[in-house]
Amino acid sequence: MIETIVNEVRRMEFVSVRDFRTGTANLWDKLERDGKMVVTNNGKPTALMINIANQDFESILDSINQAEFMRSVNSMRATAAANGYMTEDEIEAEIQAARAERKPQSKAL
Repeated sequence: MIETIVNEVRRMEFVSVRDFRTGTANLWDKLERDGKMVVTNNGKPTALMINIANQDFESILDSINQAEFMRSVNSMRATAAANGYMTEDEIEAEIQAARAERKPQSKAL
């Protein structure tokens, strides 16, 4: 399964922004045939094009949003691991401090 996915990525078409501007008709044919392509700018990937013809747009968009969310979660986890995790006591102290700040101050009469 993983090998199949890796092979799919390797077969993905890479096109430059310049080629995209000058050969649009051919690129649409390639996109229809291959299903996806990467657009590069100065040799760096900048966009991913996915053929969604005859497919459920909402479902595809949901999948992309889910993948972006998981990337964010993984990034936050990596940052937390690099900076050290909070202990249960530290978490509880933060919660108590936040609650104390939210309590209304009683007015002196």
